[in-house]
Amino acid sequence: MPKYDFTLKFALAQHDADPDVFVEQLLAEGCDDALIGVGQHGRIALNFARDAATAVEAVLSALSDVQRAIPDSKLVEASPDLVGITDIAKLLGFSRQYMRKLVVKSGSKFPLPIHEGKPAIWHLATVLTWFMDRKTRNFDEALLGVSRINMQCNLFKEAAELDHDISDRLKSLVA
Repeated sequence: MPKYDFTLKFALAQHDADPDVFVEQLLAEGCDDALIGVGQHGRIALNFARDAATAVEAVLSALSDVQRAIPDSKLVEASPDLVGITDIAKLLGFSRQYMRKLVVKSGSKFPLPIHEGKPAIWHLATVLTWFMDRKTRNFDEALLGVSRINMQCNLFKEAAELDHDISDRLKSLVA
């Protein structure tokens, strides 16, 4: 069974809550395959190395385990998902300079960033799919699977905050 590596970051319901009190609950609910980070009050991060049949199963089961252990927690971020050029280069074994050159040289063929600034930010799944389609770089398929489900988690979390009237009007304008 493949192993999937990913990180889930949560905000606790009470900002001043001590995350140390939740460690035992997390372990009891199946998060014993995660390194648990409790360095910041009101936050908790879990770096999973989870065995599962698919990346979707790995991430969704981890989310479910955390939800059972800390029902009032809110997902802040699932990663890897949002990446800059340096992150992409590191994940694919390129130098940052080579990755930048690739982006510039590819021009409009390279995926559009979700934030075009300093730094530019992409969804990792979009970039990995671009590389896969061109067969220009081999990478761990598990990374693509995890980045796809994490992108969905992050987008779903953000979409929950949308004004649906505005969303309906935007559909035909930006899709």
